[in-house]
Amino acid sequence: MWKVGQVKLPMLAGFVYALAIVLIGALVTSSMLAFSDTKESSLPLYVYMVNGFALFIGGFVSGKRSGEKGWYYGGLTGLLYFLFMLLVSFLGFDAKMGMTQVYQLLMALACSAMGGIIGVNMSEKK
Repeated sequence: MWKVGQVKLPMLAGFVYALAIVLIGALVTSSMLAFSDTKESSLPLYVYMVNGFALFIGGFVSGKRSGEKGWYYGGLTGLLYFLFMLLVSFLGFDAKMGMTQVYQLLMALACSAMGGIIGVNMSEKK
């Protein structure tokens, strides 16, 4: 588990796992588009599936590493992931804040908190 001073930061580990899964998912999805008959109209479904899975695994890792408060650390992982993606979309694509982002935040919190709850229950009790 990563520590800064005496503070435990399991959500950073979950965030790194989530980013790694998203990068791998992006490579797989782009390969599917390039080398198969998959239509670009189905791309949003794949993007949401990859992001949801990445958030769940990120929350799972956070909960497992923290050993307590899985919903809290998982939710913080989802919040960190959402803020990172919001920053990228704002700086890279000049995206505006709207209700779509609020829904994405709620889904990020829900997916990662659920992963955190399951992760903390799978961790070894100390």
